[in-house]
Amino acid sequence: MNIFVFDSAKCNGCRNCQIACKDEHCDIDWLPYAKAQPDTGQFWLKVDEAVRGQVPKVMISYTARLCMHCENAPCAAICESNAYDRRPDGLLLLNPEKCSGCGRCASACPYGVIYFNEGLNISQKCTGCAHLLDDGHDAPHCVDVCPHEALWYGEETEYDGDLDQTESLYGHDELGSRVYYLNLPKRFIGGMVIDSEQEEVLIGATITLENCESEEVLVTQSDEFGDFWFKQIEATHYKLYVEYEGYMTRVLEVDVSVKDKNVGEIDLYLTPSS
Repeated sequence: MNIFVFDSAKCNGCRNCQIACKDEHCDIDWLPYAKAQPDTGQFWLKVDEAVRGQVPKVMISYTARLCMHCENAPCAAICESNAYDRRPDGLLLLNPEKCSGCGRCASACPYGVIYFNEGLNISQKCTGCAHLLDDGHDAPHCVDVCPHEALWYGEETEYDGDLDQTESLYGHDELGSRVYYLNLPKRFIGGMVIDSEQEEVLIGATITLENCESEEVLVTQSDEFGDFWFKQIEATHYKLYVEYEGYMTRVLEVDVSVKDKNVGEIDLYLTPSS
């Protein structure tokens, strides 16, 4: 059985994969795999962009979203015309010649990757470029054009990473997705340590982050610009301890349960004895 693997940490948002999908399927019928994808309104593979944080601590992350070819696919379960067919390689195809045009499968998909073509009165989605695979190609067109190997396709046993480190998009593990995700963006906390009275940044300050729920502790230091980051952390409440020799310790409470947080400039003050 074949799988897709997408590594968010390697994706720079070039969207070659998204463009390649349009190039391969627009204005071209690949029957019995699919009828032509319309020029607009459908993205059988789409790269979602998320701008996170607050200026000047901002990160942009990208996530490729395509048909998950789920083992327990709700789209196939709800289809009354038996238009969905599972291939031996694991790809789940939607046969356009069997589709009745009811549109129920598009509503059932929790990933929003099944589209309804009003002109043709059929539902449509990613085919995994089954026509190319059957013609001897090693991978779908989207995988071929990825310059950073952020998107991979092949036998599950050939994947040289640890699938235990991957996760399903949106947490729908029960669906048995055949698309695995690595390094999906989690929360971050960033900031800067300064001495406003001396008008300078503090280099090498110790910043300790304590998870208020698990009590897990992470430690870092401010860099040559006084900046610090905690990346890929859980979405919860934290306590932030900022220490620097000769200065009083600052303690902040930071909530990243909803969004990433730039705590801004943390001003430290000399201890009275200094």
